Amino acid sequence: MANSATSTPTDTFSAPQSSTTEDLALKALNKRYEGLVTVRTKAIKGKGAWYWVHLEPILIRNPDTNLPKAVKLKCTLCESSFSASNPSRTASEHLKRGTCPNFITIAKPISTSQQQQQQQQQQHQLLPPLASPSSHNHRKRSSHPNPGTCSSSYQPNSIAMVDSTGLKLKQQHLVLSGGKEDLGALAMLEDSVKKLKSPKASIGSELNKSQIDSAFHFLADWFFESCGSVSFSSLDHPKFKSFLNQVGLPALSRREFLGSRLDLKFDKAKMESEARIKEAVFFQVSSDGWKIRNCNHGEDNLIKFMVNLPNGSTVFEKAVFTGSSVPSKYAEEILWESMTGICGSDVHRCVGIVADKYNAKALRNLEIQNQWMVNVCCQVQGFISLMKDFIKGLPIFKVVIDNCLKIANVFNSKSQVRNSFNKFRSEDHVELPGLIRVPPLKCDYSKNFTSVIAMLEDILSCAQVLHLIVSDDSYKVIGVDDPLAREVAEMIQDVGFWNELEAVHSLVKLIRGMVEDIEAEKPLVGQCLPLWEELKAKLKDWCAKFRVAEGPIEKIVEKRFKKNYHPAWSAAFILDPQYLTRDSSGKYLPPFKCLTHEQEKDVDRLITRLVSREEAHIALMELMKWRLEGLDPLYAQAVQVKQQDPVTGKMKIANPQSSRLVWETCLKEFKSLGKVAVRLLFLHATSCVFKCNWSFMRWACVQGNSRLGLDRAQKMIFIAAHAKLERQDFSSEEEKDAELFAMASAEDDMFNEVFAGVSSV
Repeated sequence: MANSATSTPTDTFSAPQSSTTEDLALKALNKRYEGLVTVRTKAIKGKGAWYWVHLEPILIRNPDTNLPKAVKLKCTLCESSFSASNPSRTASEHLKRGTCPNFITIAKPISTSQQQQQQQQQQHQLLPPLASPSSHNHRKRSSHPNPGTCSSSYQPNSIAMVDSTGLKLKQQHLVLSGGKEDLGALAMLEDSVKKLKSPKASIGSELNKSQIDSAFHFLADWFFESCGSVSFSSLDHPKFKSFLNQVGLPALSRREFLGSRLDLKFDKAKMESEARIKEAVFFQVSSDGWKIRNCNHGEDNLIKFMVNLPNGSTVFEKAVFTGSSVPSKYAEEILWESMTGICGSDVHRCVGIVADKYNAKALRNLEIQNQWMVNVCCQVQGFISLMKDFIKGLPIFKVVIDNCLKIANVFNSKSQVRNSFNKFRSEDHVELPGLIRVPPLKCDYSKNFTSVIAMLEDILSCAQVLHLIVSDDSYKVIGVDDPLAREVAEMIQDVGFWNELEAVHSLVKLIRGMVEDIEAEKPLVGQCLPLWEELKAKLKDWCAKFRVAEGPIEKIVEKRFKKNYHPAWSAAFILDPQYLTRDSSGKYLPPFKCLTHEQEKDVDRLITRLVSREEAHIALMELMKWRLEGLDPLYAQAVQVKQQDPVTGKMKIANPQSSRLVWETCLKEFKSLGKVAVRLLFLHATSCVFKCNWSFMRWACVQGNSRLGLDRAQKMIFIAAHAKLERQDFSSEEEKDAELFAMASAEDDMFNEVFAGVSSV
């Protein structure tokens, strides 16, 4: 009885405990699976290990309960399954070692065959060695000579020849008059004898002309498309020449690369661009680079001109070198000359210009002088300028920046405090630079906001370490004689300071996130009003979360909105079928209720300006009809179909071109209004199509000192930009390198987190 009495509560307790363990195991499996999927997704986009293209994580489920029971890796080539514990080892064993029947790791060399290699070895064995066989050891030791010696550019063939003699004689020291420096020259002499004895043994001679031309064609593509990242002098590097020799390619002619090959590539790219521009009925000119984004670079600006076509594609036109500061009038002249250079005498083909600067003067003047044009400013610059406005106009920014500067001053300047800082940081494994980053002295924080943000992030990331230091007795001793150190200690221990710092950092992240979204999604003019409404809603939530008064924020945002606003925003928003709303009767009508009274007037004024005087009243009548009748529900729904973006995960319009195509097909009865609609709906609201790396910028600007150098620079820039746009590659090389270096540690962290969760169950 006693036993049964005691066993009952034990059983009732063990059931939920077992259930909890199972729940933890299921969570761990799901987490592990999701982690592997995340790593694979990044890798497929070019941000991870090569083998993830062939290995796919799968979640094995129990057939009875349908609950996860294991995570496996499936080979997409042969459908085999493996343990997911070590993907790298699985890839090595299954793919690289030839276990997978459908994976080929090494292609057959184009320069030689197995039979030819055997013949070469036999011929090598027939060669009499010039030196005593005892030189064998010396040459092995000299296979990596000191830099600057003549042997540094030559080794592979000579070593192979001596090693292949197969002679086993006594090793003795070979004494040469030049010492060890002579060994490389001796190897070259032996190789010359070998080539004279059997010329066909030369690797380079085994490639035919077609193969050599093809190889240099791809090499030229890579070199020109990497414009600025690879220097011309690299083509003469001894190791690069050795590489060409090793793979069987003849010496490279730099004159040919910078002459005929460069001209050929440029002519081909230019012809493709001009053909696409010629095919378009109208287009928009995009000009980027007027705004100096980094005050530390004193070189001239590189202004990029591109052409946005109605089908959504962008074509590179040219690059212009200017001084670091360009007057508005001069910028206006450059913009007009560039536009007329593209469209010739038919200037009406250019619907408008989008640029990252000169919205108030140059763009506005060109629009006034040419009534058919719609010139807008880049929204990326608009949001960056808003960030500067916040730093300059919000009191909370000034308070937080001043307090952070005091903290940085104490922790960077006092060696005893800095030593404590480094000690705690190393003990807690906090990843921080040796010093807290600070903006330059007496600088305008609104113009150097990147360095200000870096300081805020440094202090936030080491908050725990700062608390430990000011609580330490050694710091308290310093505070006895130093009032600033005491003030900093009180500040760090004050919750209010950290709340304000978090609020400022949160606002910075909010704006920065929207800027990144704009750069990635490249919104059109019709999306500008919804974009700013989204910003206002997020700022309202931010004010509520951190208990900040909305008045000053709204005032700053409204002022910046008016500086960026263009009547085309309202007109494109109203004419875009993407934003039609369904009323109670089932009609899909334009959202006039979202506009202010003044914005409605802007729509009328812009439409009448963009059509001829005779068509103005017709266009307004058609606008009224559009307002009352809208679009056929079936077509409206078709335009508004959305799908998930595979990269961002956001829902996006499936066919962005459908808004314009509807006006050109289904709404032909709106003859005058339709002309305006198709020209407004494709206009881009950003000018930053792709980013240039700084080496590219510096290299290009240096070439401006000579006419020949400038001509070559222009051609290489065109080829590189054309290739970037063809590949839809809008990021800079610096961003890719940063992602690549961060990738390995991030992937390791992901696996450690996943497997730690499993092992803890």
